[in-house]
Amino acid sequence: MTITTLKKLKEAMQFDLVQNILPYWMNKMRDETSGGFFGQIDGNEKLNPNAPKGGILNARILWTFSAAYNDLKDQNYLEKATLAYNYIVDHFFDEKNGGTFWSLQFDGQPQDTKKQIYSQAFFIYALTEYYKATKFQESLDKAIELFYLIEKYSFDKSRNGYMEAFSQNWEMLEDLRLSEKDANENKTMNTHLHILEAYTNLYRVWKDEKLKKQLKNLIELFIDRIVDPKSFHLNLFFNDDWECKSSIISYGHDIEASWLIYEAAVVLGDKEVLENTERIAKRITEAVMEGLQPDGSLIYEKDLSSGHVDFERHWWPQAEAVVGFLNTYELTGNEDYIEHASNCWQYINQKLIDRQHGEWFWSVLGDGMVNRNEDKAGFWKCPYHNSRACLEAIKRIDKIHLKAS
Repeated sequence: MTITTLKKLKEAMQFDLVQNILPYWMNKMRDETSGGFFGQIDGNEKLNPNAPKGGILNARILWTFSAAYNDLKDQNYLEKATLAYNYIVDHFFDEKNGGTFWSLQFDGQPQDTKKQIYSQAFFIYALTEYYKATKFQESLDKAIELFYLIEKYSFDKSRNGYMEAFSQNWEMLEDLRLSEKDANENKTMNTHLHILEAYTNLYRVWKDEKLKKQLKNLIELFIDRIVDPKSFHLNLFFNDDWECKSSIISYGHDIEASWLIYEAAVVLGDKEVLENTERIAKRITEAVMEGLQPDGSLIYEKDLSSGHVDFERHWWPQAEAVVGFLNTYELTGNEDYIEHASNCWQYINQKLIDRQHGEWFWSVLGDGMVNRNEDKAGFWKCPYHNSRACLEAIKRIDKIHLKAS
């Protein structure tokens, strides 16, 4: 039964990736007039050709098509990755001050020139993946350049961790937030998670000793500072001295971190760190189970201070849940996690995939209605979470089958 379930899961996710997600971005989002990719298609499938082009969106597009090419070897994916790469190099990099802009106008001119560290990390992640696809040295060099800038300006040498945001010329900003819903605090789980993700990918191809030291430090920061030692949920916001400033549980970030932290430890190659991380990863997944619903989906978040629960099913926690549950099965051998991964995919398949226009909807609301008020593709709605979930599932299921045979 387990092998059959995994086989069906792999086939379904590979089909969705190749026939639904990637074609949407290739066919509907390419900007033939101004170059690169459009900035927005709204929830009602209306293209906005004059929408700003976000750095995170463009970095995630580059990562997605590079990773798809690396795993599936379709030349069309490499062509789209190269399109994204060339646009990023030509428009997003600040040649005077270093780093990448937060956003551009639709015509490629800088719009918001701040240096958000979260965004710098995603460019490292993407440029490294493109280097893996092409062995193009410039791409790796630019990823390394961003690594040194993060370490120079963002790393807190006295209290550890990474500061959030800077001006175009790398001065600290008063408003550090990624978005309006975030707390204005100096250090966040989210930025640390994606620096970890970026440094992991970079260390795969660049075995630098400073990078190794900082990757190990990031893993230990999660274990010692970010993962709550009692609940094993991730705390979200902190002041300079790592005092927790939030009371919200983000179930999607929890399950995403459970496998990204473990992956980082595997790539690092430190046996003691790996053992500690494996233990923590399993405990995080156990904590996530309280957000799992009978229909297989994962709710968005819970505020421990007010007791308010957000029952919205956003696209990205569902994608991360499939990977996180498969990862925990690999760590534990507990077949319940295969069932959880499969059930979550069934929810995605039935509720989130847009059969008419392609891609996935932003979310399903608590009342079961599809959320069309948010983007289908946009500043935050990118092909990264769902494409990565499909690619990870394909690889992991193949590995599980290989071990079983």
